[in-house]
Amino acid sequence: VSSRLHSGLVEVVFKNHVADKTHWQAMLKGPAQPRDLEEARCQLMEACADDIEQLRQQQGLQAITVLEGEPQTCISYPVLEYPVKVKSVNLDKTPGVRGTLMGIKGQYLIFDTGVINMRKYGGYQLSLTLN
Repeated sequence: VSSRLHSGLVEVVFKNHVADKTHWQAMLKGPAQPRDLEEARCQLMEACADDIEQLRQQQGLQAITVLEGEPQTCISYPVLEYPVKVKSVNLDKTPGVRGTLMGIKGQYLIFDTGVINMRKYGGYQLSLTLN
């Protein structure tokens, strides 16, 4: 897309077909289930083809370009052990947290004592002590 506006318009088209809600606790309990992302992309593009073409007609043909043949990016999160029960740590209530870092998955740090959503603390200044 050529602008944030166009990106937002395409996102609105996609949201009718793709849930925008992550079940974060389930995500942190184990590795992701394998999925054929190329097949999912093809299905989504087929379902949205008319709406995307309508956007291209309204916004200009160069505003939205459908990428074909792009390589899939595989992301592997380093996790030594997944928690059985996900316990969220709130640094506002518990400013000093101790634990062993067991893994990182997305925006989450997984400790043996709980999980910290780092996005929540974007404006904070944190320090980490290694033993």
